[in-house]
Amino acid sequence: MDHRYPRVVIAGLKGASGKTFLCLGLIGALKEKALSVAVFKKGPDFIDAGWLSFAAGNPCRNLDPFLMSSDQILASFQEGATDCGISIIEGNRGLFDGLDHEGRCSTAQLARILKAPIILVVDVTMATRTVAALVRGCQVFEPELSINGVILNRVGSTRQESLIRKAIDSYCGIPTLGAIPKLKENEFPERHMGLVPHHERSGSLSALKSAKEAALSFVDLPALIEIASGAPFLQSTDFLTSSASQSHLFAGSEAPRIGVVRDDAFWFYYPENIDSLKRNGARLIDVSALSDHELPELDCLYIGGGFPETMADALSRNASFRESLKIAVHKGLPVYAECGGLMYLGEELFSKTNRYPMAAILPISFSLERRPQGHGYTVLEVTRPNPFYEVGETIKGHEFHYSRPILTRPAQTRFAFRALRGGGIFEKQDGLCFANVLATYTHVHAGGSPLWAKHMIKAALHFRGQAEKMSKLEKSN
Repeated sequence: MDHRYPRVVIAGLKGASGKTFLCLGLIGALKEKALSVAVFKKGPDFIDAGWLSFAAGNPCRNLDPFLMSSDQILASFQEGATDCGISIIEGNRGLFDGLDHEGRCSTAQLARILKAPIILVVDVTMATRTVAALVRGCQVFEPELSINGVILNRVGSTRQESLIRKAIDSYCGIPTLGAIPKLKENEFPERHMGLVPHHERSGSLSALKSAKEAALSFVDLPALIEIASGAPFLQSTDFLTSSASQSHLFAGSEAPRIGVVRDDAFWFYYPENIDSLKRNGARLIDVSALSDHELPELDCLYIGGGFPETMADALSRNASFRESLKIAVHKGLPVYAECGGLMYLGEELFSKTNRYPMAAILPISFSLERRPQGHGYTVLEVTRPNPFYEVGETIKGHEFHYSRPILTRPAQTRFAFRALRGGGIFEKQDGLCFANVLATYTHVHAGGSPLWAKHMIKAALHFRGQAEKMSKLEKSN
């Protein structure tokens, strides 16, 4: 069955061209016009995705041709876009920038998969007629793409805007949908090659308001909506049917209890990961490493990514929670941790001036560095037994961190993965194991790894069975 999903890809000629600012503004402006907005981010980025979710009031899904097949991308898009009036899909870097000279896994490839019209955001700083040459170059570079409009960003004067508009009209034959002037103040400061996460910004709402006002004042919204509404129909994929919910497998209290650490230190979770756990029957229980005094009764714990270094003092001061986690691990609780979660399970987190004790479960500490220590896609081969993956499996993911791992007891370290791509934790090894703990720098996207949630459910059920047996044994004695 074919469905129409009004949609546009917001792409740029390069990174830092203003795509995120524009997308946030468009989301607010479209909501002002009483449209519900579905939001998507090309690539594995989680900071921009957090801002897009915050602005839209809907979870932002990451669509990534490296991590996901075309069918998986279409399924995730259709699931997220259903019942929404329009979908905004933010690209990353330049339109054609990918993993190789052929543009594999680029924003252009994603636009082809989604059959989506493209709006180019062009930073016009110190340029006029050349802008039309760049836009025309994009049109002929991959002529099968539908580049339907241009939005000028950082315009310096009305004369500059007029010259560029006339040049694009003459040489490109597509409309200039808007021209946003240079802003006097940057309300979206950056850190670690991206925006500061929205929950760390006291002025997040005012920043969104300024972006919305810019879109309302300088963008032709009716024309953009018309372009989005003209997107071709999409056919439902078989993958949607094969991903149907398995939550009926467990009734009430039988559902495995999986804790998810969600607070200001650990907040990065792909929505597909959470949805996949629910779809496979898990009962999710929110946990805070900052404010909870102890771990609740669980069958498994999932500690995602984030920036624990920004909350290191508060994490270290919550000693009762750290101790309860350590006790649970020694009782066999399965724990799956990624990136920030890996750092929290180590012994210490330290910078040049401070040292903060962490959970001290894994024989590793972390030093915070000024330069990125790992950034990019990863491919991991499972080489040794562990609580969550079968030996021989291949895992695709993404790593992004400024922490440098330091093995404190090398003889006691046990790794489950070999990094075929990416840095890993130590000498191309990743997946640090202890008891039923598996901790990795790699973020896995469940939208492209259907077995990920099933593995976690299986580990939780196994632990529940063992715990029940131990309880019965203790009572009989």
